[in-house]
Amino acid sequence: MIANLGLGILLVTFIVTVYSAVTAAASNPKGLARLLRSLPSLRAKRFADELEKLETPQRAASMAESARRAMLLTFPLLTITSLLLIYLLVNDHYEVQFVYEVTSRSMPTYLKITAWWGGQAGSLLFWSWLMSAFASLVTLRKWDRDREFLPWVIFVSCVTLAFFVGMTAFFENPFRVFYQTETGVEAHFFQPANSTPFTPEDGRGLNPLLRHPGMIIHPPLLYLGFVSYVIPFAFAIAALITGRTDDRWIRLTRRWSLWAWLFLTFGLVLGGRWAYDVLGWGGYWGWDPVEIAAFMPWLTGTAFLHSVMIQEKRGMLKHWNMLLIILTYDLVIFGTFLTRSGVLSSVHAFAQSAIGPLFFIYIAITLIVSVALVIYRWGELKSETEMNSLLSREALFLFNNLLFMSILVVCFWGVIYPLTSELFTGSKVTVGPAFYERANGPLFAGLMFLMGIAPLSAWGHSTVKTLGRAMWLPTVAAVLVTIAIFVTYTHNVYALIGFFLVAFVILITLYEYWRGSRARMKIHSENIFTAFWNLTARDRRRYGGYIVHISMMLMAIGILGIELFQMETQGTLEVGQQKSIGGYDVVYKDIARFTGPDGREVTRAVLSIYRGQEYLGDLHPRIDYYWDSQQSMTIPGQRATMKDDLYILLVNWEPAAATGATFKIYVNPLVNWLWMGSLLFLIGIIIAAWPDKDPERIAVRAGRRARQASAAD
Repeated sequence: MIANLGLGILLVTFIVTVYSAVTAAASNPKGLARLLRSLPSLRAKRFADELEKLETPQRAASMAESARRAMLLTFPLLTITSLLLIYLLVNDHYEVQFVYEVTSRSMPTYLKITAWWGGQAGSLLFWSWLMSAFASLVTLRKWDRDREFLPWVIFVSCVTLAFFVGMTAFFENPFRVFYQTETGVEAHFFQPANSTPFTPEDGRGLNPLLRHPGMIIHPPLLYLGFVSYVIPFAFAIAALITGRTDDRWIRLTRRWSLWAWLFLTFGLVLGGRWAYDVLGWGGYWGWDPVEIAAFMPWLTGTAFLHSVMIQEKRGMLKHWNMLLIILTYDLVIFGTFLTRSGVLSSVHAFAQSAIGPLFFIYIAITLIVSVALVIYRWGELKSETEMNSLLSREALFLFNNLLFMSILVVCFWGVIYPLTSELFTGSKVTVGPAFYERANGPLFAGLMFLMGIAPLSAWGHSTVKTLGRAMWLPTVAAVLVTIAIFVTYTHNVYALIGFFLVAFVILITLYEYWRGSRARMKIHSENIFTAFWNLTARDRRRYGGYIVHISMMLMAIGILGIELFQMETQGTLEVGQQKSIGGYDVVYKDIARFTGPDGREVTRAVLSIYRGQEYLGDLHPRIDYYWDSQQSMTIPGQRATMKDDLYILLVNWEPAAATGATFKIYVNPLVNWLWMGSLLFLIGIIIAAWPDKDPERIAVRAGRRARQASAAD
């Protein structure tokens, strides 16, 4: 009964969403007419004439309002649907196929709730629910100055939502119920003839890899990032359709873009932490196809954040910004396609599904239509000024974007290469981490260098002399830091280049902060802390970005450490034996096997850690075997410091054997700088995204006060 109710509400939501999209488009016949007139067909032009006759202000306003209210209705409908699914998950309704596949009686309640996005059908519903929430939120804003955008923002949002709700309702529905038929147990929407309901005694349980705390937060953050980017895309398409080619749509979506970037970044970082804690290979990033699928929209989204500043400051790169947000949107859908189509093998991907071709068709249609709109408005998107200096800030930002696009091309080619090789040769050939690291390493180094010098350049024009005068002191300091690292830490050339660039960016950024704060101290007689605070508050976007740059350099320290200096060893130890690595002595003390409280069998070892004669404590690597899913998960023992991370895996142990236990031991230098940097990143993006006062509203209020003062006189 509950499953049927959930299915019914889902179908109603699909109808409401389609109605909202159609009504929103129909509320603006003149917009459609302008597009039709761009077509070479005479019939299209005649139809455009008829459309224009239909529009009246009252009719347009009433239809747009009807579309908006229908859009707002989708959120409560999908909320009810989601609550029904959560009820089924928490209360062990194993007659529902999705509940059977992702939960079991031994799972705690919080894991049963998070199983909502642990399976394909539930994750699509979760995606749809978030999309309805964001689309509803954006339609609740005041539209007084941007009334022409409203129907097209609703249209684009509802087309996206209708696609995902349709995939959920008709192809990957989480409310299918088991029935015993003549041919066996099958899952159906409705009860077939000559069948009886069937309820398994227990479910298969969630994949053990998904029972990590990181997986409670990691997928929602990625989905939040993905869904947030739909809103800037919707405004961009609205700007193209209406002909508003100024930067109004960018200013309206600035915070959406920043928060989308924040969510996506933290989704990637938490995914790396999950991989580090659960996958058992001693790393945080394996250039897995699905990892890259989430990384690619991050690349274009980062390029977009930098590029829109050029349009706002100089009126340039309007074509580029439109193409970037279109590409980001379609890469979001492409990443969802890769995860759910089954075309690529990945620990992150769901099983093969029939929805893959539908995703591919949707991506193709949206990309073609969006680019066609850009071409249609090409002349109106012409830059207002020209680029006169290769060292100006806008030129350096453009080089920065070209590097991001180069990394994107490398990643995209690496992801689709198995598909193209299978298409042309009949065998699927994959590329490994070495390909990505060798191709992208120099590109990332170039990005770091530009990250250092771009803040020192001026808008419009800069010279080698002015840049040299601004950067010589931080550069000398960075060289001294690199020499100190050479003397005390490493002679590795690649590491020294990386550490020089890290020091270069951090010192230039701090130097810029110091120069601004010192100026305020002289002008306003402020102390250093007050000057620093007021400087940041005066231009949150700029100085929040500086904090983000510093945080990314701290993360780069962790990446350099684990990538270039990781040590590993493996061996079988008897009780009392030890193994040494990276200055640590690891002594095997004990091992035990016991049953955990949640239906798992735990095999846990005890190892004592020493550095020389100093006892540092015990680590407890273990293997958890889950009986419900008949899968195991390897949990490392970790000792974390800012210098390095001792990371030990229990590879194998058989109680009947006399050969002891086998361990794999890693020493991961500096890796914890990666996690620390991500926390500073959060602070920086909150500062950058904090809303500023609208300059247009300030001007209006100032004018009103001036008129009132004049009338009083």
